[in-house]
Amino acid sequence: MAEFVMVAGTWLGAWAWDEVVPELRAAGHGAHPLTLSGLAEKQGVPAGQQTHVQDIVDEIDRLDLSDVVLVGHSYAGIPVGQAAERIGDRLAHVVFVDSNVPADGESFLSAWPDGRAMVEGSIAEHHGFWAPQAAPDYAGQGLTDAQITRIVTGSTPHPGATLTEPATLARPLAELPATYVKCLLDWPEPSPAVAELLKSDRWSLAELDTGHWPMFSQPRELARVLLGSVPTTI
Repeated sequence: MAEFVMVAGTWLGAWAWDEVVPELRAAGHGAHPLTLSGLAEKQGVPAGQQTHVQDIVDEIDRLDLSDVVLVGHSYAGIPVGQAAERIGDRLAHVVFVDSNVPADGESFLSAWPDGRAMVEGSIAEHHGFWAPQAAPDYAGQGLTDAQITRIVTGSTPHPGATLTEPATLARPLAELPATYVKCLLDWPEPSPAVAELLKSDRWSLAELDTGHWPMFSQPRELARVLLGSVPTTI
């Protein structure tokens, strides 16, 4: 039995995995969606990027988990990738869901030069937080109107420091056993950084014909990909 620890991207909390969790548990695995500090029910908790890394490590320690499949969506790929190397032999696999990946000394915004000014402007305007997107921003991502409404109404401002602080890696990310899930409606090709990581024989690529929020648009299909990432030795 694998233990899935799942972390959603900016503005979202554990609730984002509500339709994925039952699929994993029905297959006999543990499923532990996690809200990062400063978001959803943890609003008001100060957070930087390393706070989010520690959130993940602490949850695995608190639940005394082994055979962990760490799942990071979007921004959360950055703290998940760092946490993955910190939990040692408790890690079974990492799944990056259409996510950013950490690079030592680089921040979330470092890898997004075209959007940096927009995000930094929002952080400055909203007292240190990146404001959530509006409904029109989710167009073309394979989401129904009801799904978009659910995301928009559930989203909370994202702590800006988590986006500007640099990642810290002790070893190359390519050494981790990992699957990268590319959501084709968002962009058909992996980023150059991910393409380089996929050259590693420890990394594999999976594709979903949907947008950037597959836990809402295709939860069953995403669950199948996650289940397929479980090592056969578990």
